[in-house]
Amino acid sequence: MKVQGQLSNTIITHENLPAARLLELALKRSEGVLTREGALRVLTGAYTGRSPKDKYIVTEPSVEKDIAWGSVNQPMSQQQFERLYQKALRYMEQRELFVFDGFAGADEAHRLPIRVVTEYAWHNLFVRQLFIRPSEQELKTHRAEFTVIALPGLKADPAADGTRSETFICLSLERKIVLIGGTEYAGEMKKSIFTVLNYTLPQQGVLPMHCSANVGEKGDVALFFGLSGTGKTTLSADPNRRLIGDDEHGWSERGVFNFEGGCYAKCAGLSEAKEPQIWKAIREGAVLENVALDPETGIADYDDTSITENTRAAYPIEHIPNALVPGVSGHPNVIIFLTADAFGVLPPIAKLTKEQAIYHFLSGYTSKLAGTERGVTEPEATFSTCFGSPFLPLHPTVYADMLADKIDKHQTRIYLINTGWSGGPYGVGERIRLSYTRAMVAAALDGTIEQAEFAPDPIFGVFCPDRVQGVPSEVLRPRDTWADQSEYEHQARELASRFIRNFAKFGDAGAKLIQAGPRL
Repeated sequence: MKVQGQLSNTIITHENLPAARLLELALKRSEGVLTREGALRVLTGAYTGRSPKDKYIVTEPSVEKDIAWGSVNQPMSQQQFERLYQKALRYMEQRELFVFDGFAGADEAHRLPIRVVTEYAWHNLFVRQLFIRPSEQELKTHRAEFTVIALPGLKADPAADGTRSETFICLSLERKIVLIGGTEYAGEMKKSIFTVLNYTLPQQGVLPMHCSANVGEKGDVALFFGLSGTGKTTLSADPNRRLIGDDEHGWSERGVFNFEGGCYAKCAGLSEAKEPQIWKAIREGAVLENVALDPETGIADYDDTSITENTRAAYPIEHIPNALVPGVSGHPNVIIFLTADAFGVLPPIAKLTKEQAIYHFLSGYTSKLAGTERGVTEPEATFSTCFGSPFLPLHPTVYADMLADKIDKHQTRIYLINTGWSGGPYGVGERIRLSYTRAMVAAALDGTIEQAEFAPDPIFGVFCPDRVQGVPSEVLRPRDTWADQSEYEHQARELASRFIRNFAKFGDAGAKLIQAGPRL
């Protein structure tokens, strides 16, 4: 097997096995167990979410000046990377390995050929289902431009290797290698390639986006931006619209395209009644991470989050009946920014001006939900630039400027939807009903919301409708859902202050953008 030009003398190398064979080997190697529906349930050990503090980008001459270095994009020297890479080569020499060759990017003009080398059979099943699978003809001529090597059993020595812990996710943009060790969480592989695309695609005039997307019968495209747990996957899986993709997309001169060939849905609290498409997608070929099972029946218990809040289901997009394959469509008519507000003060839906859209895009406010990252045990208010800060190698204004240009060019309507709390903050209020959120999304997509009267929120400045079919009018006014309106005022001003303090880091953004934010 070739790994970036070097031969590795492994015991056995399995290349591009079908899903059924990978499942068989994963079971044989005791990597997981079957659920009643035929999905593979696995446990990922200590790491049940991403480990962003263990992620590094190598400081290389050709890219060093482009990277927005800091706590997100932590530097690693070329010497450090080389030591870890040589360790990885030695580690692989006497191990059974699995190889997947495929693509990231459904648009052939911009897709990235990738190779993923894994120590676990189930990790290879995961990437096979999550990335784009080549045809037999494409496989014959496939030449990887980026290689991901995932070795959970290879642990770093912080003293010798200069890492923070035994875990490492290292990205060499010059050598085109992602090296992952010390963690079994499969999402690191997926998000590492997303990071690569966030570096390479802007150079091609393509805006990479952390969003889900779907398209209606009339060809109207909608994008749903938001961090994990805000509802991207749930709200884009609409039986009345075709799913383009649930998490990562590009916006080119030709339109929107999916980066992936599968979905990676959070499934805590999943039910057939609320999310029938996702429920039915979890069958043979799917991978369930850290979901509790009845040991006798093999029935998944999605309400049991004793292992982690971040239970996940990975499945090929074809498991969604109305998915658009390949995931390529036109320019978006509507953009929805999703946030899960733990303060319970943001309106459940509001219309944004272009300046407000860029302000909220750069802010990326939500509540980080438990389990998404290591160490997060209850919701925390957080700002994640462009709704995807951990995956952005370039300065955020690169992506914001591209978004502003595309909104102007295509006259896209933008809305902010809060899927978080109402009637009080987390622990006091209640999560906004999914049925209400779906009604608001439907009104935004079909344009009926434009028949409402809009008024600016006195603190946040966004434009709130006076009515949405299927939603009680008091729900649309967060102040009215609180028993103590003075406490609402206090909490709203506290959140507004956080927005203002966070946006101060974009001091050179210009007066128009600054004025588009909350005012005290």
